[in-house]
Amino acid sequence: MRQPSVIARRVAAASVSLAVAAGAAACGPEDNDAKGAGADSTPHKGGTLTVLNAEAQTDFDPARLYTSGGGNVPSLVFRTLTTRNRENGAAGAKVVPDLATDTGRPNKDATVWTYTLKDGLKYEDGTPITSADIKYGIERSFAPELSGGAPYLRDWLSGAADYQGPYKDKKGGLKAIETPDARTIVFHLNKPEGEFPFLATQTQFTPVPKAKDTGTKYEQHPVSSGPYKVVSNQNDGERVLLERNPHWSGDDERKAYPDKVDVRSGLDSSVINQRLAASQGADKAAVTTDTNLGPAELARVSGDKSLAARVGTGHFGYTNYIAFNPKVKPFDDPKVRQAISYAVDRSSVINAAGGSALAEPATTFLPDQKSFGYTPHDLFPAGKSGNAAKAKELLKEAGHPNGLTVTLTHSNSKDFETSPEIATALQDALKKAGITVKLQGLEDNDYRDKIHSIKTEPGFFLAHWGADWPSGGPFLAPIFDGRQIVKDGANFNTGLLDDKSVNTEIDAINKLTDLNAAAARWGALDKKIAGQALVVPLFHPVYKRLYGSDVKNIVISDWTGVLDISQVAVK
Repeated sequence: MRQPSVIARRVAAASVSLAVAAGAAACGPEDNDAKGAGADSTPHKGGTLTVLNAEAQTDFDPARLYTSGGGNVPSLVFRTLTTRNRENGAAGAKVVPDLATDTGRPNKDATVWTYTLKDGLKYEDGTPITSADIKYGIERSFAPELSGGAPYLRDWLSGAADYQGPYKDKKGGLKAIETPDARTIVFHLNKPEGEFPFLATQTQFTPVPKAKDTGTKYEQHPVSSGPYKVVSNQNDGERVLLERNPHWSGDDERKAYPDKVDVRSGLDSSVINQRLAASQGADKAAVTTDTNLGPAELARVSGDKSLAARVGTGHFGYTNYIAFNPKVKPFDDPKVRQAISYAVDRSSVINAAGGSALAEPATTFLPDQKSFGYTPHDLFPAGKSGNAAKAKELLKEAGHPNGLTVTLTHSNSKDFETSPEIATALQDALKKAGITVKLQGLEDNDYRDKIHSIKTEPGFFLAHWGADWPSGGPFLAPIFDGRQIVKDGANFNTGLLDDKSVNTEIDAINKLTDLNAAAARWGALDKKIAGQALVVPLFHPVYKRLYGSDVKNIVISDWTGVLDISQVAVK
């Protein structure tokens, strides 16, 4: 489990000149949802969709992608056993069948999952897709030379921990995956996992025909199981051209209206937003899956009604927070952690994050979406501007009547989640409570190395976490399950929590195949953990992205928070 990088927010510089396109004065942003002007227009097949992205579409190999890396582009080529429901908002947080006839059939304790493929599925060359191809696709994702994908399969599949992939395998593949016939595939897990249908949405479940596997060169021309095939991949994903797969069928989710998709990456964020705002030539039929509008850009765009109508708003399961290491003084004292929780001024933090249009205050670690099991609570109420008096009272009880001095570690990256602006806002708020905060800003790589190593983790730092699928499991377990503490690698359990009751409850919830029941339990567990004050939730991000004037049928689900290019039309 890891923090998603491709979907991370990109806030462009305030100096971006959208005024030429917008001709607008600054004012409050107009909050458009997914059902904007584009959504009401009748979609038609044909035309070319252009995707303008900052991140290059590298590693275009289903084994190497982390979830649906690179926005939605891979999902146009790679189909999996299950997929996300392609609908707006909360409805889009559901898992639905894709290559399979259903979302999976578990045994009594959810340790065995069986899937049946739909009839008549074919690759781009007309050959049939088989269960053996899915098994092989999963197996090759274990090859060291194809690393980069999510780690769940290695953890969940029986006997898979030390598997090194089919290129070195002499024993016939993973015994935990059975294919009794061409349409049936069975997975044997080493523990109950009620959320296996979510895992089956990840690109490692893409079928790969063994005869067409070219190892590390496969990304140049992966064999398509989706509505489009790769006809060109230039400069390691800088430009990827997709055209229709004539043998695509049995897909109830992807609309695939355009005839072609032209993905152009490696662009500056400001240039992307300028081009989308101007919406000229091919850019009329353009979208972005990784570039947000920043505060200054939103102010300019919102002053022009025609531009404001072309802003899609999305929410992704993501939380920005303060993390404490209770092994470092004075944060070993719960009252000190509670004092900081009370002292936080979320209003100033929201302003530092770009304003209320781009960030929503958080008092829960779980995102405020039903699929995660969101249960409202605020155990250390700071109000909008912080409760300095309560913080001082707790500090006095902790033996610091004259306050104390601490160091806050953050990244110097332009991405605002851990930015100097956020750190400064916290520094100012805590000063009111008698807490002097010294700031330690690090370059992004140094920051990540420091906070994710038990040996170097600071006592007080900024962090963030995003879910690999919309559930409380991949949100709470990596951060609070004591068995996921990594001593000699990247560790995300920043509070080093190893609470038997928490671990036991995580196991109990994982056994549930009723996802609504599981969600309620995740919400209750979130509240229980919050009482230990190991983190201070600050805000959940909001995504604001422009799209071209000829783009229709805008769908933005709570699963990804970004425009779903499998749904858009350009005619």
